[in-house]
Amino acid sequence: MIFGKIEYLNLLPFHVFMKHFTRNNQQKLTMQYKKNVPAKINNAFVNRRVDAAFISSIAAKKKHHVNLGIIAKKEVQSVIIIPSQQHKKDSESASSNILANVLHVKGEILIGDKALRYALVHDNYIDLAQLWHKKYNLPFVFALLCYHKDKKLYKKIEKEFLKKKVKIPQYLLQYAAKKTNITPQDILKYLTFISYKLDAKAKKGLKKFYTEEQKA
Repeated sequence: MIFGKIEYLNLLPFHVFMKHFTRNNQQKLTMQYKKNVPAKINNAFVNRRVDAAFISSIAAKKKHHVNLGIIAKKEVQSVIIIPSQQHKKDSESASSNILANVLHVKGEILIGDKALRYALVHDNYIDLAQLWHKKYNLPFVFALLCYHKDKKLYKKIEKEFLKKKVKIPQYLLQYAAKKTNITPQDILKYLTFISYKLDAKAKKGLKKFYTEEQKA
């Protein structure tokens, strides 16, 4: 089984969980990871080079998915736009580029850890999830855990991941801090902005995004 792995900080708790999950289940001998940025993982999933992955919400439309996603209730800090007359998309992104268009904002789009690094030291940016919430009073769903087959397995992953609070070991937190040049304290604070449960309100936000994307 090949799992598309996005190594942004927003999925750090999930990756920690999956280490334990694969260790305690039969999948431990067959689970492989293909690492890349969201836009390329989207492409790999669509072309069946990976069996499952967190797929950008715009690419996940009509795909099989469980009730797990990358969701911002309000602000997120890792999906931002630096306003300017010249519009510049982030090549790593899919949903965020379209979200900026839906919200009618122009500038340089940044996503992921580089966006978070920027947001931690500057204030001349717009947080796209926060702007979405201000406009529609709904969470924004950036990605969904999609799969091609083995629904039962991914429903089990959903159930077990959501029922426990994942504690990130200090050595992994320190490793992530060194890799991203973001302090452990800032990483932990950032993760409080991220939700993973695709609940009723998140589904409503996702449906609203699909509707607005069609209009834009």
